[in-house]
Amino acid sequence: MSVFRGYERENGRVGTRNHVLIIPLDDLSNSASLAVENNVFGTRAIPHPYGRLQFGRDLDLTFKTLAGMGRNPNVASAVVIGIEDQWTQQIADSIAETGKRVEAVSIEGSGDYKTIEKASRLAKDMVRDASDKRRKEFDVSNLVVSTKCGESDTTSGLASNPTVGVVFDRLVDEGATVIFGETSELTGAESYVARKCATPELRNKFQKIFDDYQNDIVKEGADLLGSQPTKGNIKGGLSTIEEKAFGNIQKAGTKPILGVLDYGEEPKVKGLNYMNTSSAAAEAVTLFSAAGAVVHLFTTGQGNIVGNPIEPVVKTTANPNTARTMSEHIDLDISGLLRFEFDLKEAGNRLYNVMLKTASGTLTANEILKHHEFALTKLYISA
Repeated sequence: MSVFRGYERENGRVGTRNHVLIIPLDDLSNSASLAVENNVFGTRAIPHPYGRLQFGRDLDLTFKTLAGMGRNPNVASAVVIGIEDQWTQQIADSIAETGKRVEAVSIEGSGDYKTIEKASRLAKDMVRDASDKRRKEFDVSNLVVSTKCGESDTTSGLASNPTVGVVFDRLVDEGATVIFGETSELTGAESYVARKCATPELRNKFQKIFDDYQNDIVKEGADLLGSQPTKGNIKGGLSTIEEKAFGNIQKAGTKPILGVLDYGEEPKVKGLNYMNTSSAAAEAVTLFSAAGAVVHLFTTGQGNIVGNPIEPVVKTTANPNTARTMSEHIDLDISGLLRFEFDLKEAGNRLYNVMLKTASGTLTANEILKHHEFALTKLYISA
C-alpha cells in the first residue's frame, strides 16, 4: 500500500495542504476578506460575485459550496466574513461540524475597519496554530482525488485521459475515493456511464441528472448533440461532442460507479463517484473542492491554466507542443506515450508518483504561479 504525508483533521479526514481560509459570504464582503489576506501572511481569501438576493436551490448551492471549501481537509481553519450575522453564522456552523476552528465576523454595525481588524487578529492566531501542525504518514485510502479535462484535443482521449483512468483504477483498488463529473460533456456517452453504475438506483439517479441537464440546455435553444461547443476543441481535432465524450470518460477508469453525487456533495462511499458538475474548468474544480477532494488530476490538450485556492491541481498533457510552449503550467509531460517511448501503465505510474508527491507537499505549477481560480456555479437568476 502506498503512503503520503498529510495533515490529520479533527474529524479524522486527511488533507494535503494546511490553509487558513478567509470566506466572504457575499460580494459585498470581498474587500474586507481581501484586506485580511493582505494583512495576515498564510491566509487565502476566495472572493466571488454572488450571495445577494439568491433564493431556493441557487442560494443553497452557494452556501453549500462556501461551507464546503471551509470543510475541506486542506483547510486548517477559517474566518467567514459577511454583511450580516445570521447567514454568516450559518456558513460558520456548517464548517464547525468538522471540529475545526471557524469564526464568523459580520460587517453591519461595525464597518470595514473594525471588521478587518477583528478578522485579522483572529486569522493571525489561526495561522500560528496551523503552522504548528505537522504532516504524518497515511496510506492512500485516505485520499479523495478528483479529475477534470480542459481544452481537450485528440491527445486527450488517446493518452492523457486514459492515463488518469489507470491512476483512478489503482486508487480504487487501494481503497481511496475518486470523483469525476462534467455532465454536459458526457453527451453521447451517457449510456456507457449509466451502465457503469453499480445498482439500478444509482443508474436511475445518474440518468435523471443527465436528462435534467440536457433539458435545461434545450430550453435555452441549444443542442449539444452533433456539435462541438468550444473553438479550442475544434482546433485540437475533435469533431463532435460525442467524440469528445468518449475520450473524456477514459479518465474514470474501468471500475463501477458506487456513488452518484449532486453539485458539491461530499462522497458517502469510497471508490469511484460521479458528481454533477459544469464542464467549465474553474466551476468544476471548485465543486470538487467543496465536496472534499484534496488533490485534482487535470488533463489538457491545447493548454488550460486553471488552478484552485485550496486543492492542488496536477496538470498533465500528452501534446508535445503544449508541453513545450506552456511548460510553466505542466506538471507532467506524457507525450512520450504517443511516441511509444513507454506504455500506458508506465504513464499511469508516473502520474501516480507525481500525485503522491503533491499529496505530501510538493507544490504544483498552478500553486507556484498563484492560479487560485474560485468560481461558484449559478443555477438561475437572482431576485
